[in-house]
This record gives sequence, structure tokens and C-alpha cells, in this order.
Amino acid sequence: MSAVAEAMNGNSWIRQQEPMARHTSWRVGGKAELFAQPPSIADLRDFLVSLAADTPLTWIGLGSNLLVRDGGIRGAVICTSALPKVFDITVDGLVHCSAALPCATLAKRCARLRLGPAAFFAGIPGSLGGALAMNAGAFGGETWNSVVGVETIDRNGVLRQRAKQDYTIAYRSVSGHAGEWFLAADFAFAPVEENRPDEIRALLKERSDKQPLGLPSAGSVFRNPQGGHAGELIERAGLKGLQRGGAVVADKHANFIINAGTATAADIEGLIDEIRQRVRQATGVDLEPEVRIVGEPGTER
Repeated sequence: MSAVAEAMNGNSWIRQQEPMARHTSWRVGGKAELFAQPPSIADLRDFLVSLAADTPLTWIGLGSNLLVRDGGIRGAVICTSALPKVFDITVDGLVHCSAALPCATLAKRCARLRLGPAAFFAGIPGSLGGALAMNAGAFGGETWNSVVGVETIDRNGVLRQRAKQDYTIAYRSVSGHAGEWFLAADFAFAPVEENRPDEIRALLKERSDKQPLGLPSAGSVFRNPQGGHAGELIERAGLKGLQRGGAVVADKHANFIINAGTATAADIEGLIDEIRQRVRQATGVDLEPEVRIVGEPGTER
């Protein structure tokens, strides 16, 4: 990239050839050509403006719903995890949250203020930016259900306010205004009668009982098909424990793939492909991946 030196400009939060395994919950992935973790919106804007117009951009948050291929990522990766984590109540009574705020923190803050429905956010392992981008959900709730509006940024550093009506929202899908990325959202939550920390604890216990938490994974790998559950279909096809290299279908929840310690991204992607093929053969259902797969294949693939 012709503008690499200008973009870095002595900033320690901009690095070249950054291993993406350090920034994904699967703990796999090749290197990012240029990796930026800006500490402020002003730094983010300056970085975007410094890049050549044809530089490919990849945005990540906590890396919890992401598979980076072993060949790494060309262009620039922007990681929002160091941006300010904002939770405020606006003069209009809306809950204003920044994209870097972990979803679990959003759930806990709303519980203290007796606002909801927001407890389900405790079951989303990523940050709000990623949840907005894919309409993430858990325990029957979805991110965009209470969204009123969002703040976005484009690659020229231009900030915009967008209404919910500017987007088409569906199950695990958000479309509209390509070339803009979410920086914040306003939620219209309603008062609830009781304090809700107990509800969050119950939901987290349910999640812990059913999911292989504490092991390197990316959460649910496949979207639930209409009227069914991906995990049940994978289990019905007899695929619990199926292994490819260091990647394993979890015994505790079949819609999770675990990095047993030696997995490569190619192992995981190959296992995803095999699961899809075998579930299709066994049930006639073509599972659609929920995880985002980015980057270049490794030389061994």
C-alpha cells in the first residue's frame, strides 16, 4: 500500500503483519497486512482518511463471530475494541451505546437501571458493533428489536445519523448503506418492574449448561433454519465429535466448533463444509454459516 507509512505515522496502535490469531476467539488466522486499533473516533477518522481509496477494509470487534483464513487479510483491518465504551441515557430517555461496548455490559447496565428487554444481550459474546452488523440474538431476543437509530462512519471519515427505517432487518441479517460501519446505536428500552440481575444470571447459567464456554470457539457456527435448530440437525446427522485436524464439533452443543489446540483456519473451514454436506445428505437442509469468513486461503489449502 502506498499510504502505509503515512497511516502508521509513529502510532503504536497501527501495526504491520499483525497475527489475527491474537484477535479472534477461535485463536486462528493469518496476518493482517495493516492492523489498526484506534483509541478514539478522531484517530479512527484520521486513519481512514490516510488510506488509499482502493485499500480493502475489514472491520472487527472482539473477533467472536469471525474466521480469518490462514493466508491472512489484505489491506487494512480496523479493530474497534479500543474505542471508548459508552453507555449513556439521552435527554430523550434513549439508551445510547457505542459499538465497542461489549453486549454483556449493555445487558448488565440495563438491568441496574431496570430497562429492557435487554437481558438477552448477555448471551451475545461480542461487542455491539458486530451485533448491529448481523442483528445478533440470543434467548429469543434480537439486537435491532429496540433500535431507534444508529451512528455510522464511511471510509472518508464522514459521520452520519441513520434511522432504523434506513435498513432492512431480518434474522441474522442487516442490509442498507454499504460502505458505512456502525459506531453507536440508540435503543428505546422500556422500564421493567423488577431489578433483573437474577434474570441475567439465570440466562448465563443456561448458556453455560448448554454451550462449551471457556474453549476456543466462535459461538454458533450456523444460522437456525426456519422452524428448526442447526445444532439438532447436526446432532441428528451423527456429527458430534467429528474432527478435522485440530477442529472438533463440540459434544456439548453440536452447533459449536472447538479449536482443540492445534486447529488451523483451514481445518475449521473444512469442517464447516463437511458439516453442511453431511447435514444436507441426512436431512435435506442446507445450513447457512452464521460466522463471517474473511481473508486469503493458506498455501496448504
